[in-house]
Amino acid sequence: MHVDAATDADHERRIITAWHHNAAPWTAVVRDGRIASRRQVTDAAVIDAVCNLQPATVIDLGCGEGWLMRALTARGLSVLGVDAVPALIDAATAQGVGRFTCLDYAAIADGALTETADVVVCNFALLGGDSVAKLLAAVLRLLNPSGALIIQTLHPRAACGDGPYQDGWRDGTWAGIEGDFGPAPPWYFRTVESWARLLRDSGFSHLTCHEPCWPESGEPASLMLVARV
Repeated sequence: MHVDAATDADHERRIITAWHHNAAPWTAVVRDGRIASRRQVTDAAVIDAVCNLQPATVIDLGCGEGWLMRALTARGLSVLGVDAVPALIDAATAQGVGRFTCLDYAAIADGALTETADVVVCNFALLGGDSVAKLLAAVLRLLNPSGALIIQTLHPRAACGDGPYQDGWRDGTWAGIEGDFGPAPPWYFRTVESWARLLRDSGFSHLTCHEPCWPESGEPASLMLVARV
């Protein structure tokens, strides 16, 4: 379903506000393993996607409470976690594993993050419209030569719901996730074609797509994009 008529900037602000309010319940849900798609499919899928590229260094953009950074660090990788929400960075840092910094995507797009890595990964972390376009244009300078960007996101076909299969803002929901959540953040829906076009426009010339699937139904649980120059 589409959200009400508001500016792109209004929706972007609502995303950040929602995550500030929901940092604590989200941290609890992730650490308790309460999301079935993560347990059964998507967590392992993104770990495999990163490790298959055999990087030495990784930047996790939108790292949240740090679960992926901890999983990759345990496999011998050097990982920097980045998130815009101080409470999530505090929760990640409190685990005593790895390095974290608090930056929003606008700051990264403006050059505030100077570290580079073999892989940049965005795991269900690209909810915005214009902010995501600006961020992806800046990711190239975060990558070492021959580096790759990995994006795992909602599968557009599965996530389309009753709305039209076209780009646009949608209402967020916590449906199916138990927790004391406040209002969910809106998110910007993109088709598969739109994701590919956005990555090409951001300077990536080689793109591969994977569709991690539910083990029983075989239906796609997510869309995995691996982009290189």
